Parts: sequence; structure tokens; C-alpha cells
Amino acid sequence: MRTFFEAVAAHARRDPDRHLFTDGGGSLSRAGLMADAARLAEQIPETIRVIGIHASSGRPWAVAQLACVVSGRVAVPLPTFFSAQQLAHILRDAGVEMVLAENVGDALPAGIACLPIAVTGQGGEMPAFREGFGTVIYTSGSTGQPKGVRHMSGQLAWSTAALAEATRASEDDSYLSVLPLSLLLESLCAVFIPAFVGGRAHFATELSEAVGRGAPAGLAAAFELHRPTTGVVVPELLRVWVAELLAHRRRAPDSMRFVAVGGAPVPPRLAELAWQLGIPVHEGYGLSECCSVVALNRPGARVPGTVGEPLPGLSVSIREGEILVEGPSVSDGYLGGRPAMHPWATGDIGALGDGGRLTVFGRKDNVVCTQLGRNVSPEWVETAILDDPGVAFCAVAESGAGLAALVVPTPAASGWFADAGARAVEDRIATRCAQLPAYARPGHVKVLSLAEAKGQSLITANGRIRRQAARVLLSSPDDPTLRAAPSPHAQGLEP
Repeated sequence: MRTFFEAVAAHARRDPDRHLFTDGGGSLSRAGLMADAARLAEQIPETIRVIGIHASSGRPWAVAQLACVVSGRVAVPLPTFFSAQQLAHILRDAGVEMVLAENVGDALPAGIACLPIAVTGQGGEMPAFREGFGTVIYTSGSTGQPKGVRHMSGQLAWSTAALAEATRASEDDSYLSVLPLSLLLESLCAVFIPAFVGGRAHFATELSEAVGRGAPAGLAAAFELHRPTTGVVVPELLRVWVAELLAHRRRAPDSMRFVAVGGAPVPPRLAELAWQLGIPVHEGYGLSECCSVVALNRPGARVPGTVGEPLPGLSVSIREGEILVEGPSVSDGYLGGRPAMHPWATGDIGALGDGGRLTVFGRKDNVVCTQLGRNVSPEWVETAILDDPGVAFCAVAESGAGLAALVVPTPAASGWFADAGARAVEDRIATRCAQLPAYARPGHVKVLSLAEAKGQSLITANGRIRRQAARVLLSSPDDPTLRAAPSPHAQGLEP
């Protein structure tokens, strides 16, 4: 991390008063960030090594993160959208000794030592740098307790530099942060890269907290207000953004040059529509175990349907269909587990095409074997269904009588799905799946409203369907909400 620190310090010395981070509460200059981080680091007892960060997405998070970097501590993000049980598990599992907190005691178990994060923006001494920074990342996942992924060997510093180069990040960039900073990718793109290249970032705190709770709204207004040059969204947020632009007959601001989209497959029609509305979408692929980004479509070199080329310095290969990754971003393994295997077997199925561009088909352990003995990646089918702008979430599973699809409509389309008859719904889904081979087309469809899906804990806190819960809901062929097989030639409707 020394190279990263020296770059940030050089920017602060050259232009100390230039704004680096802003949020709804104010701004933080380059020099102010360094001074606040130095003051916070000095308050941490020398014997404490593992530090939790519990704060909303904003300037306090950036100060706490840099304090851990300069003092050589292990940072453990504590997502504000995690349950009390999940937070307690992380604190125990990671051996967190102290928490840097925006609001001391807020949602944290009693007895944990807390230190408030002070954001003053006042000048002061440049912090002394000490090696040893690392991080342990927990993702909520769809089943079981979250596992800690260890990045202790310079993975964040390497990924910061590699991503800055791949995205052509510069001092002229302005980044809008709409995802929670507890997500590793957002932390890299909203905190590390702007600080490294000397750019700027604005934290849309209320919006990112709503995203963490699974209730995103106001994407189009936020991007129009702040007019950034870059941003990162997940497909669900891209869908919301596009729908809001269409509803108000607007386009994305012409200030934007690059928007990365990852975390799940991006339906082709959604990406195409986004480009038509001025959102420069560039699909990427990664996982926490490889520091969030493995491959990315570069500015000016996007190939639709792929996730682009691997980052320079990473070696990506395919073994029996599975994506393997080797290079400096691969984690040190899981906390409490064995050291990471090399190359890292991602568990994802994919292929390398022309120019080394990667295409990802889905998770290896999600593959469904149909009654006809055909293997189907459910993500393949789900992406086709999610190309419908009226579908917010979808899960495909074996129902005992062939493939079945669980569909959750968007709020805008919920009225149509509620009022439509079974045949109209069947026809609509059939249209989206018409290009798939017959064995990959769902023979049954179940529709749940967003409220019903959340009420049955079908949607995770970070906006993904719990596959096991979906399989249970789709497992009974006698369920009256499972509709008859659709006609493969039917034409669908859209709201």
C-alpha cells in the first residue's frame, strides 16, 4: 500500500484544498482527509490490530478506511444493512477488537469497544505510514453464515492501480457513489481510485442506504443532479435507472463517459436500452475472492455479450468449463480456512473468445439437470427472462415436471401481472425464452409480488434471490400458481 499512500499524499501536498470527497453533509479536501485519518489512527491503541468499520456511505467511511491503511490495520467492513445476528457473527469470526463507528453503539452488540469517526476537514500533520494493511470481506450470500475473504497481500493496492488504468481514471473524473461502501467494489471505485488518481467522488448517502435495504429509487435524479463522469451499478439499479429515465422521457447526463455494471448477468436488451438513453454501460465480472474485478469491458472497446478482457496481470483460463484466475488480486483464502488454491477456481462457468474476452454463463453449482438429461445454467434462462423490463427478479429451477420460473415483477409492471390471465403471463415469458432451445424453456411460471417475495425472505438484503428458497417454492407440480406450459410461438406483452 505504500505506493498508494505516496500517490494520495502527493496529491494532498500539490493541491491541499481541492475537494476529494463530498456528501450531503459537506466536503473533505485532500489535506483534510489525510489530517482526519492521521488523528483517528493516533487514537487507536497500539495493541489493536483488527478494526471494524460501521458507517453509512459517506465521508466518515473514507476517513476510517484511510486511517486503517496508514496505520497498517486489518479493516473489516460491517454493512449497515446486515442483521444484528450477521454483525455479531462477523465480530466474533474476524476477531474484531475495536469498531470505528459513525454512531457509537448504533446496531452494534453491547461490550464491543467503539471509537467515533470524527470528520473535521481541518488541517494537520500528514499521517505516518506503516505497512500491514489488509481487509476481511464478508458477503451476505444466499445461504448460511457469511464467510470472511482475506485480502492481506496487497490485493487492494494492485486492484486500485489496475482498475484505474483499465477505466482510464484521471484527476478530471467525478465519481458518483450509489452503492454501499461496505461492498468491496464500491470501496475500490469510490474511495481508493479517486484518492489514488486525484479525482473526486460524491457519496449519495441516503440513496446507497436505500440500495442496501433493497429499496432503490431516485437513480436518474441523483445522476442528473451531480453530473458525474463515472459510476458503478448492478443490473437491478440499471433497470431502475432506465425505467426512471423512460418514465420522465429524459436521458442520462452527457457528462458521463463510463459506467461499470457487474454483480450479475446484464440482460442484452437492458444494456442496449441503457446506451440509447445515454448510459455508457460496460459489463464486468469478478468476485470477492479475486478482489471484485477479474475482467472488464474497456472504454471504447466494449463487446456486448461479454465481460471484456481480464485485467492486465491476471491469467484467466478455463478447465472443464470452469473459470480459473491467477494473479495478484487472488485472495489469501477464507478466514479460518486453508490458504488459497492457485489458480483460484471461481465456481463460475465461462468461455474465452476472440481477443481473450470472457463470457460468463453462470455458477457451476447452480447447473440444473433436466429430466431429459440436459444440463442447463439457470442464469442463462434467467437473463433471457430478465430482458423483460417488467421483471425485477427471476429464478429458474427444476420443479419435478421440467424447468419452472419464479418471476417477481417490477413495481411499474406489478399491476399488469396482477390483472393478466395465466395465458398472457405464459405468453410473455415464452416470448423472452423463444430463442432458447426447447429443453431450456420453463414449462411453468410462478408470479410473486415484490412484497410477497420479501415477506417470504426470498430476496437477500443486497438484492438477490435466495435460490434454495426459490427451489422450494417451485418444487411442487401441484402448486396452483404454477401455470401450464406456454406456447413457444406466443407473442408477449409489455406494460
